[in-house]
Amino acid sequence: MNDLSHRQDGAAASTAEDAALASEVTELCARLIRFDTSNYGGGDSRGEREAAEWTAGLLSDSGYEPVVLESAPRRASTVVRIPGEDRDAPALLVHGHLDVVPAEPADWSFDPFCGEIRDGVVLGRGALDMKDMDAMMLAIARSWARRGVRPPRDVVMAFVADEEDTGELGAGFLVDRHPGLFEGVTTAIGESGGYSLHLPDASRLYPIAVGERGSAWMDLTARGAAGHGSRPGPDNAVATLATTLSALAAHRWPVRIVPAVAALLDGLCAHLGITVDPADPASLAQLGEAAKLVEATVANTLNPTMLKAGYKHNVIPSEATAGMDGRVLPGAEEDFFATVDALLGEKVSRSFHSFAAPVFADHESREFAAMAAALRRADPEALVLPFIMSGGTDAKAFARLGIQCYGFGPGLTPPGFDAWRYVHGVDEQVLVSSLEFGVRVLEDFLRSDPLTVRRDR
Repeated sequence: MNDLSHRQDGAAASTAEDAALASEVTELCARLIRFDTSNYGGGDSRGEREAAEWTAGLLSDSGYEPVVLESAPRRASTVVRIPGEDRDAPALLVHGHLDVVPAEPADWSFDPFCGEIRDGVVLGRGALDMKDMDAMMLAIARSWARRGVRPPRDVVMAFVADEEDTGELGAGFLVDRHPGLFEGVTTAIGESGGYSLHLPDASRLYPIAVGERGSAWMDLTARGAAGHGSRPGPDNAVATLATTLSALAAHRWPVRIVPAVAALLDGLCAHLGITVDPADPASLAQLGEAAKLVEATVANTLNPTMLKAGYKHNVIPSEATAGMDGRVLPGAEEDFFATVDALLGEKVSRSFHSFAAPVFADHESREFAAMAAALRRADPEALVLPFIMSGGTDAKAFARLGIQCYGFGPGLTPPGFDAWRYVHGVDEQVLVSSLEFGVRVLEDFLRSDPLTVRRDR
């Protein structure tokens, strides 16, 4: 066989494997959705053990050695290490969560856990958050096993429980009780980044998450004198709490532009040829879809989310409580809590339901550059910029091990496809074409060596 024939056979094999990878990622996503892994919070969940065991079974069938670890009855996560060519090189963690937020079937136009593939779309809860990336991870691992591929460095894949609550029964448990699974890992990638957004000039932005605001979930408690509802109550706990909540809601947190947000704004403004005032929502609107990346990350936020007081109309209770969701920018923790305490005054106390500090990674690193390069190889016109997530992920747990965490779950959608509408929303779905694009980009990145990638973008 001549050299040309070898090349043709190699190209045909590569094309066939690409087609197999694209087909498998779609089927795996659909199958994962059929596991009802709803996480209701407070330890109440379902289906995680079954999904973790099924995932481990596929990996075992491919010749890997996954472990399934249970943090509480039926709260299970699966972890596998795929050996790289250079076992001494810094390892990479790729993490995805198996649990999903609950879905109310009456609100949906199809069964939330149908996992159907219909008209180029995979339907069901978790399609975008984040069984799509779980499927990419599984499809890549199985493809590598079929082809005998070894990545340049060790790749640890973690399919975890409980991300949709505090994460302590998933990533938190793994970090605290089984840190050896992540020995040598210096970088991690997870959800919320690497997907396409369409800018006003019809160009495509692929934002990569390089940080997350901290999550301060707090309980506020006001105490007063109990009494009969028909008599004056100057020391009324409910009234005190209501006044305090009004003050907190009225507070306007100052704009604070952290370096990654500055890089995002600078890159967008230079690309679009505009000037933006980050404190002005009307000005931010010039960024089109990208405005959503900025508007919630230029300041701290604090929102009341729960209220509880009393047990009878004619009884003034001695205590009233409120649940609060606070989100804190990197470097702003001290100012945030000082402001909250000043607004609470002396009659209301606060306690943590849970707290996870902000996390951030270097947006000028070779790892970031390698992700950007993989996106540009798939889409030569891609604009790739860093951003800070408004919410949180399991990155906060893995960062406790000193791991630099990024959000990189690639995808490509056409104009008008509003992914934010579906994440935690009704009729969640992912495009098959986006899955196929994402798995190609993710595999490209996982097989790249960041040390060979230029850091200039």
